[in-house]
Amino acid sequence: MRRAGALALLAPLLMGQAKPELVPDVSQRDIEIAYSFTGAELLLFGAILYPGGRAPGEGERPADIVVVIKGPTESVVVREKSKVAGIWVNAAQMHYRSAPSFYAMASSRPIRQLVDERTRAIYELGLDSLQLSPASGATPQIQQRFDSGLVDLKRRNGLFYEAPGAVEITGGVLYRARLTIPARVPVGRFTAETFLIRDGRVLAAAVRPIEIRKSGFERFVATSADRNAVAYGLVAVGVSFLFGWGAGALWRRF
Repeated sequence: MRRAGALALLAPLLMGQAKPELVPDVSQRDIEIAYSFTGAELLLFGAILYPGGRAPGEGERPADIVVVIKGPTESVVVREKSKVAGIWVNAAQMHYRSAPSFYAMASSRPIRQLVDERTRAIYELGLDSLQLSPASGATPQIQQRFDSGLVDLKRRNGLFYEAPGAVEITGGVLYRARLTIPARVPVGRFTAETFLIRDGRVLAAAVRPIEIRKSGFERFVATSADRNAVAYGLVAVGVSFLFGWGAGALWRRF
């Protein structure tokens, strides 16, 4: 009886140990943006470690992989335009305290076929499941309209996108996916999240950091603007004045 009781107490731990694990990696941990930067392609790859080192059997349902790259959060103001007397003007706006500056998701199958709406919301799997944190207390209908507008704007700029079917799984163990980083991507600390999903449940998750930063003259300008804002502003005004004066002098001469 004591042995049976001990096994009953250890059962949850044994079940937890029986879950598969992820060993992910990314082709580039550091991306430098120079004046000639036209974008980058990241290869996200890894392996699924099953209990006992075995691969899924023939009668076992295969697992799926979802990979998400997120950029640093930022404060965003979305303005809605309206036509008044034949002129387009800003009619309404909504402020978001923290929205991802970049979001890309690749999956072995369409995400709606893998998990339900609640799970998508918990792990932010998919553009329609992002937690955008609006600062205003608008009605759900108005908030949904602005959320859709923000996502659509980011998508048209190449900063938000989904790639269903872009994850390849070999032998049920090895996986890989390619995601594109556009040229206008913001700088900062990014995360590459990998999720192992089976039977509608997230069985394992792992995160790898990615650093995107400016290099060369672009880095010097960005650092100067951040650390010495007043001096940077004065220099910028002075340079603009000199260029304007020089252009005027050349115009008068010729």
